[in-house]
Amino acid sequence: MNNPFANTLIAWYQRNGRSLPWRNISDPYRIWISEIIMQQTQVKQGYDYYCRFIEHFPSVECLANAPEDEVLRLWQGLGYYSRARNLHAAARQIVEWGGFPQTYADIIRLKGVGEYTAAAIASFAFREPRAVVDGNVYRVLARHNNIDTPIDTTQGKRLFSTLAQQLLDTSHPDTYNQAIMDFGALVCTPHNPQCITCPLQDSCEGLTQATVSDLPVKSHRTKVRDRYLIYINIRYRSHILIHKRGTDDIWRGLYEFPLIEAQHMLSEAEMMKQPLICQLIAQGAHIRRHIRDHRHQLSHQRLHVDYYTIDVDHRPDIPGQWIPEHELDNYPFPRLILSLLEHAR
Repeated sequence: MNNPFANTLIAWYQRNGRSLPWRNISDPYRIWISEIIMQQTQVKQGYDYYCRFIEHFPSVECLANAPEDEVLRLWQGLGYYSRARNLHAAARQIVEWGGFPQTYADIIRLKGVGEYTAAAIASFAFREPRAVVDGNVYRVLARHNNIDTPIDTTQGKRLFSTLAQQLLDTSHPDTYNQAIMDFGALVCTPHNPQCITCPLQDSCEGLTQATVSDLPVKSHRTKVRDRYLIYINIRYRSHILIHKRGTDDIWRGLYEFPLIEAQHMLSEAEMMKQPLICQLIAQGAHIRRHIRDHRHQLSHQRLHVDYYTIDVDHRPDIPGQWIPEHELDNYPFPRLILSLLEHAR
């Protein structure tokens, strides 16, 4: 089939595609790991995580048999920790099934695997003719075809999915999918796309209509809410109090220091009136504030964080787990906690 769009992308990819360790292989396990890590993560950040993850868990059996804390600790700093928990659960599914599923229909049954990831694994590992549709693909298709239908609507998702499948080179689905994603990442970028040197410029309707900077279109903007957190690092004879977060909020299953959450940024005087602080002061605690209003951005939340260190002479009766300070690296913490520790140093 004559497919100029696909042919141009593949020719470009063969000259300019990125050399990555999860490319040009057919191992579905490694391809799956790379796809999950690279969700919501740029390649330059995810690359080292992928290498460490594969070195630590070289097979799906190793991953399935690992305790969750070990998986989360290796994921530490990547964010979106539900990805790691789903990855762990899916590894156990795969082991129970007797091996990695080999079709899109079965792959998508894995925990945490959606349409994009299932299509990527099916096409890269098994060359099943399934088109991938990620952020890069949305952008390339929207601009090349001058489509202003919002990509975050049911109509838009259906339209782009159909178009992507129509343009797919079914003889080389693996190469084509890699090509269009790399093209979006390197040429048809969100900002300052390389339209002047783009090999698709002659057929790009968005370039002709001068709409490139307006595409793709989204109909909804995520509302960001502010939260005010005070973390308290309580130290007793080279030991630190930590606790594991529950299941109904961000960072589920990760560890943190004792936390006070307020409705606004607390003044120093307001902080000293908090019950936990009053209890520690009554026991002769020595309080030091290291950080004031440290900002940490999540996808839907803007965190304003104060950080205190409190040294105590007597171990207080506070729920949690006392661990030697030198063992902090053995526990998975949110990136925010690591940032607070680094700033305090």
